[in-house]
Amino acid sequence: MATHIAVAGKGGTGKTTFSALMIRYLVEKRKGDILAVDADPNANLNEALGLKVETVIADILDDTKDPKAIPEGMTKGMFIEYKLSHALVETKDVDLLVMGGPQGPGCYCYPNDLLRKAIETLSQNYDYVVMDNEAGLEHISRGTIPRVEHMFVISDASARGVRSAGRVHDLVKNLNSKVDNIYLVVTKTSEDSLSLLRGEIEQTGLTLIGSVPQDVKVTEFDVQGKPLFTLPADSPAVQSVYSILDHLRL
Repeated sequence: MATHIAVAGKGGTGKTTFSALMIRYLVEKRKGDILAVDADPNANLNEALGLKVETVIADILDDTKDPKAIPEGMTKGMFIEYKLSHALVETKDVDLLVMGGPQGPGCYCYPNDLLRKAIETLSQNYDYVVMDNEAGLEHISRGTIPRVEHMFVISDASARGVRSAGRVHDLVKNLNSKVDNIYLVVTKTSEDSLSLLRGEIEQTGLTLIGSVPQDVKVTEFDVQGKPLFTLPADSPAVQSVYSILDHLRL
């Protein structure tokens, strides 16, 4: 049975960087087969991993609204499973699904339920499912990912960022989906960031599991369009993420 890990936080906090480096950690530590799911409408996990994406799930769900798009003799469930297999980007290290942007008007309850069942079946082939979410946790609240063993809420080193992380925590508490463990990670920190933010962090009710310092290499790779998956091993971001995950013994 797969271990489900979710990463959440508002845009610009470094959650995709954290997701990519966590996936790299799982690969390097030979933890098993990994499915990465990019559930952020502003999808860029594929770029952080250095992968090319041809099809996103949102387009598949849109196709189910058009009866002409579904071949004769094929049910919607069969169609979604078929298209899902083609949307899966497969590599020797990690496989990737990209959810895509907001869906159009109309009811998607039935196709989303089919998608949930299809992903649940697909995840049985993996040891880890790592999901990069948007702050609203849409796919978790819908039950697309039925359960989460570990959730990392990412904040940058600002009061606004930490408060936003607290709102994500409040949202998680109101979800029907089960989240077993939830942690706070503060990114882009300087020497005194955590001491200055201590009061704000305490108000979130989140457990601070670690921090990731400002890393010029991450900025450099972003500017040059290089995959963050290939950051050098001595990068402060890489070392900090690895230290957090070593501590949790994922």
